[in-house]
Amino acid sequence: MFCVFFFHVVADSVSNKQLFKGKTFADHLPGVISHLTMSSENILDDEDTFKILIATDVHLGYLEKDAIRGGDSYSTLNEILKCAKTNQVDFILLGGDLFHENKPSRRCLHNCISMLRQYCMGDSPVRFNILSDQTVNFNTTQFPWVNYQDENLNISIPVFSIHGNHDDPTGAEGLCALDLLGASGLVNHFGHSHSVERIEISPILMQKGSTKLALYGLGSIPDERLYRMFVNNQVTMLRPKEDQDQWFNLFTIHQNRSKHGPTNYIPEQFLDEFLDLVVWGHEHECLITPTRNEQQLFHVTQPGSSVATSLSPGEATEKHIGLLRVKGRKMNLQKIPLKTVRQFFIQDVVLADHQDLFTPDTPQVTKKIENFCYAKVTEMLEEAERGRLGCPLTPEKPLIRLRVDYSGGFEAFNVARFSQKFVDRVANPKDIIHFLRRREQKEDIKDEVNVDYGKLVKTTAIEGLRVEDLVKQYFEAAEQKVQLSLLTEQGMGKAIQEFVDKDEKDAIEELITYQLEKTQRHLQARGVITEQDIDTEVRLFRDSKKNTTEEENEIKEAMNRAKAHRLERGDDDVLDAAILDDFATPMDSDEGSDSFPAPTRGRGRGGRGRGSRGRGRGAAASEPKPAGRGRSQKSSTATQSRSIMQAFQASSQRPSRKAATTSYTADAMSIEDSDEDTPVLKTTRPPPKPASSSASFSKYSSQSQSQSSRGIAFDDSDDEEEDNPFKGRSHRSRR
Repeated sequence: MFCVFFFHVVADSVSNKQLFKGKTFADHLPGVISHLTMSSENILDDEDTFKILIATDVHLGYLEKDAIRGGDSYSTLNEILKCAKTNQVDFILLGGDLFHENKPSRRCLHNCISMLRQYCMGDSPVRFNILSDQTVNFNTTQFPWVNYQDENLNISIPVFSIHGNHDDPTGAEGLCALDLLGASGLVNHFGHSHSVERIEISPILMQKGSTKLALYGLGSIPDERLYRMFVNNQVTMLRPKEDQDQWFNLFTIHQNRSKHGPTNYIPEQFLDEFLDLVVWGHEHECLITPTRNEQQLFHVTQPGSSVATSLSPGEATEKHIGLLRVKGRKMNLQKIPLKTVRQFFIQDVVLADHQDLFTPDTPQVTKKIENFCYAKVTEMLEEAERGRLGCPLTPEKPLIRLRVDYSGGFEAFNVARFSQKFVDRVANPKDIIHFLRRREQKEDIKDEVNVDYGKLVKTTAIEGLRVEDLVKQYFEAAEQKVQLSLLTEQGMGKAIQEFVDKDEKDAIEELITYQLEKTQRHLQARGVITEQDIDTEVRLFRDSKKNTTEEENEIKEAMNRAKAHRLERGDDDVLDAAILDDFATPMDSDEGSDSFPAPTRGRGRGGRGRGSRGRGRGAAASEPKPAGRGRSQKSSTATQSRSIMQAFQASSQRPSRKAATTSYTADAMSIEDSDEDTPVLKTTRPPPKPASSSASFSKYSSQSQSQSSRGIAFDDSDDEEEDNPFKGRSHRSRR
C-alpha cells in the first residue's frame, strides 16, 4: 500500500515539467521523502484537534522610552502573533499582563492594535464553536459575544485574555486596557470577577469536531484576599451537568505561585482537582514544561514573561511560548523558543572567596577588584556573542548583571566610571554592577531602641517586596510609641501602594478621613468621654477590624472616594498627558529591586508643588501653618493632651460614597447541543440560543464527581521524536 502511494506521488511530481526541469528523479528523491514525512505529521492537526498558542506576561510598552530597549516588547509580541499565524492555531490564550502599565501610552496602544489587526484578521475560517452563554463569559463589554462571530468583523485568529496585576481594571467603571481592545473587537476579555464577596468562574465551552474544551479564567486579584476566599470556600468553579467526563478543562490564572508570605500566594492545592491543565501567569521564570501536581493530579505550565522586566536570576532563563494541542481528553504541549528576546546573563561573585587574588589589606585592592569584575563582564559578553551566531533576530546588545558581595571588609568602587567602559556593548550600561552585603548572622531586632529602619527598608526592597510589606515590617519592628493607633497597617500600606503605583494623590488623606469618621461614630455610639477611655476604645476598635472583610471594604471605600474626588477635579486628563510625556510607572510586585528605577517626577505639566493641596510656594504668609517638628517641646506638650479630643470633636464634611458591588449566582446556562462532527465554520452573527436543547452548570464537588480517564504526553524537546504526540496512559487513578 505504501509503495503504491509512494509511486503515485512520484508520478504526480514527474508530471510537473517545471518542477523536474533539468533534474533527474534521484535529485528529487530526498524532497519527496521529506514531503511524505510532513504529511504524516500534519494528519495529527485534524478537525478534532484544538491548536492553542499560549503566552503570558508580554508587558507591552516596558521601557518604551529607552533608546536601546524601547522596542523589545513590541518585537516579541510581533514574533508571538506571527508564530500563531504560521502554525494556523485555532486561538491565542494570554495569561495576563499584556500591557506593562495600567494606562498604556498612545504609542503602545497603537502598536498593539496594528499587530492584532495584521495577524488576527483575515479570511481564514474559525473551525470551533462556542456553546456556553456568552453574555456571562464576556460580561465587561456592550458586545457580549466572541469577536469572530461579529458580522462586522473578519477575525481569523481569536485572542482570549485575562487581565493581570499590571493592566487590572480600575476606576468607578472597573475598566482596563483589555476592555478597550475588547470594545474594538480585537481581544476577548474574560475571567473578570465583579464581586469581592464570592467568585463563580463560568467556563467558555468550546467544541471542535468531537473535542470539547472548557476554558476557565480568573484575572488578577490581590493574593491575600483570594487566599482568604479560597479558605472560606467563596470560590466556585461551575461545570456543565451533561457529559462532564468528556470535557478537557483548561484554567488560566494570574497570581503568585511561589510563597512570598503566609497568605501572599495561591497554593496549587486550592484549585479543583477536575482540572486537566493550569496555565499560570504572573511568575516571570519560564517553566513551560508541564509539571504534575501529585495531590490534585492536574498539570501546571508556567510560560513566564516574554520580556525581561527585572535583572534577576528568574529572568535569565530562555524564554518560550507553548503550542498546545488538545484532542479529546489528551494533550501535547510543544515549547517554542522566542528568538527576538534580548540575551540576559547574570553572575554572582563573592569577593571573600577569592583570597588568593586579593584581601581587604591588599595594596590597591579596589583597583584589583575593578579589574576582576571587568574580566567577568568581558567573559559574559563573549558568551553572548557566541550565542548570537546564527540568530539574526536576537538584539545585538545583551543585558549583563554582575552581583558583587563585598562583605568582609571590602569597599565598593565607582560604578558609574566602570560602566563607561561598556556603554556601546551592553543594553544596561548604568546598572551592570550591583553591590550587596551578606546579611549579618545576628540582628538585635528585639532591641527596639537600636533598630536601624533604613537598613530594614533597604534589605526588604532588595528582596522585591511590595510597599504594603514594607509598611507592615516597619510597624512590626517600630517602637510602641510610634505604632498606629487609628489606622491599620494593611490600610496604610494599600493607600501608599495606590499613591505610588497609580498616582492616587488623595488615597492616604481619604483613608485617614474615612477612618476618622467611622471612629467618631463608634465613640459617639459607645458614649466614651474621657481621654484615657478614648485611647483604649480606639485601639480596640482598630484591632477588631484587622484581617476582616470589614477592613477590606473600608479600604475600598476610601480608595473609591479618592478616585471620585480626582474625577471631580478633572485631574485625569492632566495625569494622562503627564504620563505620556514625562513619567514612567514604578515597578510592581513581580519586579525586584534589580529592575531599572523609575525616573524622578519633575515639575512638568499638571504637577503640583510640595505644599498642601491648593497651596504652592506663593502661599500667603498670613495662612496658619500646621504643627510640625520644628515647634518647641513646650508647645508640643501643651497640645498633645487635647489633640485627640479635638480630632474626634470635629465633624466630617464629606458624605460617604459606597461602591456598588455586584454578585453573580450559579444560574442555569443554555448551550447548543450539536451532534455534528464536522468543523464549524465562521458564522456571520452570534448564534441564537436553542429553545429545545439546553444544558446547565453545576457547582463542582470533589466527593460526588466520577473521575474520568485521560492520557497526557508532553514534548520536552524541540525535535519531534514520534509522529503521534498524543500518547500516554488512557486511564489514571485518583486518590
